[in-house]
Amino acid sequence: MTDIKSMTIDELKKLMTTLGDKPFRAKQIYSWLHEHLVTSYDEMTNLSKSLREKLKEYPVTALKMVDVQTSRIDGTQKYLFRLSDGNVIESVLMRYKHGNSVCISSQVGCRMGCRFCASTIGGLTRCLKPSEMLDQIYRIQRSTGERVSNVVVMGSGEPMDNYDNLIRFIRLLSDENGLNISQRNITVSTCGIVPKILKLAEEGLSITLALSLHAPDDETRKTLMPIANSYSLSEVLPACKEYYKKTGRRLTFEYSLVQGVNDNLDEAKRLTALLKDMQGHVNLIPVNPIKERDFKQSNRDAIDAFRGYLEKHGINVTIRREMGRDIGGACGQLRKSYLSEEESS
Repeated sequence: MTDIKSMTIDELKKLMTTLGDKPFRAKQIYSWLHEHLVTSYDEMTNLSKSLREKLKEYPVTALKMVDVQTSRIDGTQKYLFRLSDGNVIESVLMRYKHGNSVCISSQVGCRMGCRFCASTIGGLTRCLKPSEMLDQIYRIQRSTGERVSNVVVMGSGEPMDNYDNLIRFIRLLSDENGLNISQRNITVSTCGIVPKILKLAEEGLSITLALSLHAPDDETRKTLMPIANSYSLSEVLPACKEYYKKTGRRLTFEYSLVQGVNDNLDEAKRLTALLKDMQGHVNLIPVNPIKERDFKQSNRDAIDAFRGYLEKHGINVTIRREMGRDIGGACGQLRKSYLSEEESS
């Protein structure tokens, strides 16, 4: 591996030996990259000049900020970053009373094809390296001067479709020698790739897993999410139960409410039956309309009635607070409009 920001301390120690230097330098370099968030070796002032020169063969991944939009409604900030190969990705900073949360992308584009998501229009370009996932958080923290305490991997891409890089990213992000973000404050979303959910349960991590559910039955789910053709709910939900059994971490079930598709009380009733012994909570998401699709957000009465039914029947439920609605808060919207502008200029 030549991607130095994706290396563990042990891997850096081996690199130091290879370069003919002392293994203790590894911890210093790791601290500069993951604690002080520097982007060049010249900033690593306690390293010898000769070592810094040798290290220049290993470029430091550093994303370039192309655009940042700030919501006038709630201060949410949406960042567009350029990768070294020219691709662009987006991340979102949300400020809550309990601290700052950053939503990051795990891929450039996505191949899952979920009908309500702008990220998937145009398909998958490539997976992100651990360093590129980390650096979204690092650039935002450097730019704002504010600590990030929560990370959600819910931006563009399907994290489980980039599994090995995702796991390495989580271990680096929660390493005590870096930003040291608690694994309990890291949430990973999946549309339901069963073998990867089962594999994740064996990793010994304590992150929160969020399943994009969006429908209480396979038929409706297939109309919204092509993945439902590969893995039925009778496979997905037992995998979620296994995750809870192995980790003790309660699951979140994401449910985007789409007017006239999955938001009536009959669906609420079936959802209650489906999740009644699942040890998790439902996060209702008023869908963010995107111009490429004709989905409409459920009206407030329908949302409240849906939530009321779940609560009355013992399901733990929240309605996700809408953040950044005025700046295209939905996944993939900023990147999509940026790419459209580039094509037309």
